Amino acid sequence: MIAERGPSKVQRLTAKLLRQPSEWDSWYAGLEGERRVGRELERLSPLGWRVLHGIEKGNGGDIDHVLIGPGGVFSINTKNHRGASVWVGDSMAKINGGKPRPYAAASQAEADFVRKVLGRYCAFDVPVEPVLVFVGISSLDRAATQYAVRVYQEREVSALGPLAGKLTPEQVEHVYGVARHRRVWLRA
Repeated sequence: MIAERGPSKVQRLTAKLLRQPSEWDSWYAGLEGERRVGRELERLSPLGWRVLHGIEKGNGGDIDHVLIGPGGVFSINTKNHRGASVWVGDSMAKINGGKPRPYAAASQAEADFVRKVLGRYCAFDVPVEPVLVFVGISSLDRAATQYAVRVYQEREVSALGPLAGKLTPEQVEHVYGVARHRRVWLRA
């Protein structure tokens, strides 16, 4: 499990008791954001959607979530910025007006990776779209030109549920069957 990569309970407790910020604080905030988005995505299963969480890549990175269903495949990148004001442009985001972060570009690259990997094992075109989901933020502003990446707050991911017309139920099951195999991602 992904949580096993972090500090032990003793290390976390020691840092908390000493009121020391830990290098793992942001890691745990990210993990909590992924869990929250994961719960929202699981709610889409009655609508024919399948979801995978924490997919390890061969380069040591991971894909937060892959959602597979009638509306296609979505590579979902989760960012937890509690109480922040977020602006998202074509390739980057700004948190509380700070320096640009390449969140949108990274989400697009991740979707391209997912498309490439799944395309190797499917005899049909696998439509993959990038999704960037912000957790715990106070406001979200999307640039008018931002169309390449779907950008949501955590509760808005349910908007993916009614999407249809891209994959048949048989194709959904095939893609899901391929995506569940760890070796598929580690070999890429």
